[in-house]
Amino acid sequence: MDQAISVTGAAGFIGFHVARQLLAEGRPVVGLDNLNTYYDPALKQARLALLRSEAGFSFVQIDLADREAMAALFARHRFAKVVHLAAQAGVRYSIDQPHSYVDSNLQGFLNVLEGCRNNGCRHLVYASSSSVYGANTKLPFSVQDRTDHPVSFYAATKKANEVMAQSYSHLYRLPVTALRFFTIYGPWGRPDMAMFLFVNAILAGKPIRLFNHGRMRRDFTYIDDVTRVVSKLIDLVPADNPAAANAPSRTYNVGNHRPEELMHVVGLLERELGRTAIKELLPMQPGDVVETFADVEDLMRDTGFAPSTPIEHGVHNFVTWYRDHYKV
Repeated sequence: MDQAISVTGAAGFIGFHVARQLLAEGRPVVGLDNLNTYYDPALKQARLALLRSEAGFSFVQIDLADREAMAALFARHRFAKVVHLAAQAGVRYSIDQPHSYVDSNLQGFLNVLEGCRNNGCRHLVYASSSSVYGANTKLPFSVQDRTDHPVSFYAATKKANEVMAQSYSHLYRLPVTALRFFTIYGPWGRPDMAMFLFVNAILAGKPIRLFNHGRMRRDFTYIDDVTRVVSKLIDLVPADNPAAANAPSRTYNVGNHRPEELMHVVGLLERELGRTAIKELLPMQPGDVVETFADVEDLMRDTGFAPSTPIEHGVHNFVTWYRDHYKV
């Protein structure tokens, strides 16, 4: 049997889908998650139950910020490949609870890096975020752009992850690949994200909150495209990169490279649900940006693939899953 791949955040949205994809490919997975209560733990447990039913999956409940436990786990398994998707997510939550981001996104990430460098990991693939582009106004966002002006603390921690990984790649020759995710959505999604919140509110007859008076554009990226990207990249170990001080380090945007008007997405949800949304138009909020748009030229060049699922298809699949899962 192939050596197990570690997937952190395996009970989370993206981690669950990535783990399931790897298992479908016949690759054993050791999933890690702390099963915290940032959002409904029942959803995490439901995802985890599906993974536990798969041959080749094992699960470890662990807090990535626990240095001793993480060191022991990595020493025991000596993972050749690690897909690090665990993090404290959410732009708005980071304004009120910054310490949780330090624990999960900085201390936790350091423990992953240490586990990799001390135990022969041959490739670390990890989640960054489109939020690192911060106050940039040039569109589309390119991985060659500067990312020096984050507008949320969450974004600052993801930028820090990239810098930390780059230093480990340079110092210890650890191959690392950063994935800047752009508004991932789809079945089994996170309840704190816009599409999930909108469906909840529309079905309950409650207002949906539209910031910047609804004049927002997002590069919505369907989850199945994300799992295909990770599947293609996990064995594509970076060579020495002149753009990264000759360290074995790469960064990719993972986005649909087609921004959608937020009001258009609301309209699609209304059509799928057969109900009209009550819209509460609000001013721009701290930490947010008006538009995201991914340049995926590097990803296409290196993998021959780029996300392209039409928003209409993705919204239909999400609403179908939501109705089935919540019996509404």
